[in-house]
Amino acid sequence: MTTNGDYEVAFRLKRPQPALLTLLASGWAPIYPCHVSPRDMRSRPIGTGPFKFVEFKPNEVIRVTRNLDYWKEGRPYLDGIEWTIIKDVSTRNLAFIAGKVDVYSPHTMTIPILKDIKSQAPQAICEVAPTNVNRTLIINREKPPFDNADLRRAMSLSLDRKAFIDIITEGQGDIGGTMLPAPEGVWSMPPELLKTLPGYDPDIAKNRAEARHIMRKLGYGPDKRLAVTVSTRNLPGYRDPAVIMIDQLKEIYIDGQLEAVDTTQWYPKIMRKDFTVGLNVSESAVDDPDQQFYENYVCMAERNYTGYCSPEVDKLVDQQSAESDKEKRKQLVWEIEKRLAQDGARPVIFYPRQATCRHPRVKGMTMMVNSIYNGYRYEDLWLDN
Repeated sequence: MTTNGDYEVAFRLKRPQPALLTLLASGWAPIYPCHVSPRDMRSRPIGTGPFKFVEFKPNEVIRVTRNLDYWKEGRPYLDGIEWTIIKDVSTRNLAFIAGKVDVYSPHTMTIPILKDIKSQAPQAICEVAPTNVNRTLIINREKPPFDNADLRRAMSLSLDRKAFIDIITEGQGDIGGTMLPAPEGVWSMPPELLKTLPGYDPDIAKNRAEARHIMRKLGYGPDKRLAVTVSTRNLPGYRDPAVIMIDQLKEIYIDGQLEAVDTTQWYPKIMRKDFTVGLNVSESAVDDPDQQFYENYVCMAERNYTGYCSPEVDKLVDQQSAESDKEKRKQLVWEIEKRLAQDGARPVIFYPRQATCRHPRVKGMTMMVNSIYNGYRYEDLWLDN
């Protein structure tokens, strides 16, 4: 990278990467000064956005004020924003229903909560959108007996993805691979191809019969079951699907015991690979294969929690990244999806859809469908009081 004055930077790449601008525009690519330490950025951030930091009181509030030097003339409209931190969901719901807050935390409202909100605040404007935050089965490939590829395949075959969606999201979720499912997902596999991947055949009985056959070949059965601790983050969005997953694994002679891990310890734990089997989420900054593959699946990637490594897949990832023809790139992405599923790299269980509610006085809000981390600039947001 080279600079030209204080306001211009040039990126010189080793190879073409057509998705670079998309990645830079995502919510995970903020611009901030490098001379400010990460520790200071966490407590008093500095940036180039439409709002400037005022204060942060842990577990209470975050306040920002209008940036008078914002580069876009006339923006933002709001004088400031106050993010009230309400950890208890019931209290959060009551605060919104009573009109004490203008907007419910975006993308965090489950479908059951949405129904409750609409029944008590019918005037609220609510939108259900994809999250691009899937739930995944993570298996430590280094810990016996889960270092056996056949055992991992059996676990993938045990999953009834539709059951997760029906129970947790009341039918408002999507089945997909590594990439965000259609219609919002640009790179998702067509349904007819997705059904050919291991565990995606809608005939669940057939899948589980194959899984039990594999388990019996490995020496397990009704009289010799495999006990395992299933770890997950101690939040409803993790715990609830983990409980369902444990129940489904029983169908193939695996008895799981839930280990709910405190939020502060969860990511350090799985980065150390201090787990055997778990349920995690894969947060995505934007709907693009580069962000998903390079961050989660290539050898030694920072968030490659399962330790999956395939040099052949890595070559395909590099190839698709440099491909400027969208249709050719799709074919490469789908081939990567196929190999990840066949290898059981990190079986994707489902994608939930969740809601955002706001009171009618909130204007100019646009809900993003490619990531829950985008759309937070709020430069066009205004209140009609």
